[in-house]
Amino acid sequence: MVRERIASAVRNEVYLVNLDPTVGHEIKKSRPCIVVSPDEMNVLNTVIIAPMTTVLRDFPFRVDIHFGEKAGQVALDQLRCVDKARLIKKLGVIDVVSANEISKTLIEIFST
Repeated sequence: MVRERIASAVRNEVYLVNLDPTVGHEIKKSRPCIVVSPDEMNVLNTVIIAPMTTVLRDFPFRVDIHFGEKAGQVALDQLRCVDKARLIKKLGVIDVVSANEISKTLIEIFST
């Protein structure tokens, strides 16, 4: 069964996203993900997301975050382009400091 697409998603919003099916070491199950694609791209039926995890790793491409009642990390090594039909529901928006840190880290990742 295919869900009806969420019409609009905005950068830095957090959605519960169904990431299954997966292959190999991709992050699995439904989990909170941050929309990282620019709003100019979000008019498409797909968005680029970064999953959030409570498993903490000391990697330079993982950004610490506190969202809701949980501390965790944004897994920028697990970026995915997903159809908006995978977005189950909006959970909120990340704070400006976290958004800036994610953007800064993405620039560092892709500029080296």
